[in-house]
Amino acid sequence: MQGNIKAWTGFWSLGLIWGSSYLFIRISITGSGLFDSGDGGGFSIFEIVFIRTLIGALGLGAMVFRGRHALPRDAETLRALVLIGLGNVVLPFLLITWGELYISSSMAAVLQASTALFALVIAHFLFADDRITLRKVVGLLTGFGGVVLLFQGNLGGEQSLAGMAALVAASLCYAVFTSWGRKLIQRDIAPVVVAMATLAVGAVVTGPMALLYGLTPLQDVSADALAAVLTLGLLNTFVGYSIYYFLVRELGVARTSLVTYVFPAVGVALGALMLQEEISMVMVTGGALIIAGIAIVNLRSRRTALNPAARRLWRALPTRRLASPPGPDSPVDPT
Repeated sequence: MQGNIKAWTGFWSLGLIWGSSYLFIRISITGSGLFDSGDGGGFSIFEIVFIRTLIGALGLGAMVFRGRHALPRDAETLRALVLIGLGNVVLPFLLITWGELYISSSMAAVLQASTALFALVIAHFLFADDRITLRKVVGLLTGFGGVVLLFQGNLGGEQSLAGMAALVAASLCYAVFTSWGRKLIQRDIAPVVVAMATLAVGAVVTGPMALLYGLTPLQDVSADALAAVLTLGLLNTFVGYSIYYFLVRELGVARTSLVTYVFPAVGVALGALMLQEEISMVMVTGGALIIAGIAIVNLRSRRTALNPAARRLWRALPTRRLASPPGPDSPVDPT
């Protein structure tokens, strides 16, 4: 009982932590919204992604060292980790951060929920046990209808369609490379090693980008931006990943992935409270449709209970499907 309480406490903590990422990204860019003390602006998008991935990789690297986890050495796995790092960290982190230059943190949180919908479509083509059914089609149409509503409702509005498109593209990146990572890396690699390696790829790639773009002088950075970007690295990336893998061990991937439902609510609430962002009816309706679509997709039909003899017969029936092995990642986007 105590372990279950600990696991569900971690679940809600992770929802708050990852749901707050959009707020801290926005503050890291604009330089205001946290303490509102002193002058100064924010960091560049490359600096933000570099700092948070570096802190996350160092923290997880310490966990790998302490746990004495084996590191992959074969070229095929290393290439896979680099590609997953580019597609599951570098591209989405940069797209999300750039997108929040032009849209509110609330809108970013709502749009990011579409990751679960894209993941379903991608998994249909990669895994034999993740086929699209009529119920899932209804869920997809409902969820993507919410995305279309958000775009239609913001034509000529304050929210930039380009910024919104960047968030949708980031969601697609998460879905493609998370599913592809499950398909490609089916070896005995600890999930924390995969997370550490992909974040390290993010730091290695975005570090030179930040240098080429031009580093922001520290005296030009506000206390708000500095606190926000350090929080992104320590709390939202390192601690978030740590809690996530604890939950996967305690609750399983399926129940852990339900934290996706928490992100939009947390992101919208924090945007309104901390940044005084306007919450429109279009945003609420579109977000509700996206969440409803995810819920419909994840509904489990109730099966009629079988008597013992029928149950033994059912289990004896051959199956042609190959179940996909649990991979190092899940449909959850660790923004």
